[in-house]
Amino acid sequence: MSFKYFSKNGEIRPIEEAVISLERIEYTYGFGVYEAVRVSNGIVYFWEHHVERLLSSATIIGLEHPFSGEMVKKAILELVEKTEAETYNLKVLLIGAPKKEDALLSILCFNPCFPDKKMYRDGVELTTTNYERLYPHAKTLNMLQSYLSYRDARARGCYDSALINRRGHITEGTRTNFFTIKGNTLYTPREEEILLGVTRKAVLHVAQKNGFVVEEKDIRPEDLKQYDGVFLTSTSSKIVPIRKVGDIECPPAPENLKHLMKLFGEFLEESHGVL
Repeated sequence: MSFKYFSKNGEIRPIEEAVISLERIEYTYGFGVYEAVRVSNGIVYFWEHHVERLLSSATIIGLEHPFSGEMVKKAILELVEKTEAETYNLKVLLIGAPKKEDALLSILCFNPCFPDKKMYRDGVELTTTNYERLYPHAKTLNMLQSYLSYRDARARGCYDSALINRRGHITEGTRTNFFTIKGNTLYTPREEEILLGVTRKAVLHVAQKNGFVVEEKDIRPEDLKQYDGVFLTSTSSKIVPIRKVGDIECPPAPENLKHLMKLFGEFLEESHGVL
């Protein structure tokens, strides 16, 4: 569906005004940070954590701006109230400027790309890309390599691409977090090397609350067969099993992973967007 409004520096504007000058060098050079936030039935999921990460990302790359967390929250909620749709995503975009008072905060609605239901049943395939992001904890507009890797993955009929660091370990996807599972233990790549996804955080919360153990670990593609299962998380996909990474076949989704998927679905229904 199409959307009629967006928010610019906290003010609701017609979507036709959602433009950025080509002379804005900060945008063309990728000097900005962003968040993708899930909205369902008027509920903005985990907005506090998204706002916190947005501002943290700006700090990491030295992007100064005049916006407070409360101001960003208010702008998000006002746009959601104005938007006549049930399920969509928000893109919160903060672009820097030579003077911090000229930084630009834009919030737009867009249609999410949900996985096909059979992907939750059968799992998805990933390509692999040798790449390390410059600032792993910052969700920045510097997305060229991620974009190219994702485009290549989609052209090959895959869901995403697994990023491999210089030591040969999987860190994350281009727009997803990566996990393995064995018994009641979830294994995640080392946190200092990955974007700390908000959905990832919610999944870990649900897992630990329900008796799962979480461990950080270096994960190599060639070792994936030793786990019970492999999966990814993201705002739009929630939890999706992985059946293949590159040339490596992964085990079918085990019952413990299916149980976690069920628990997380119930949590989303009952949480009212609060983590």
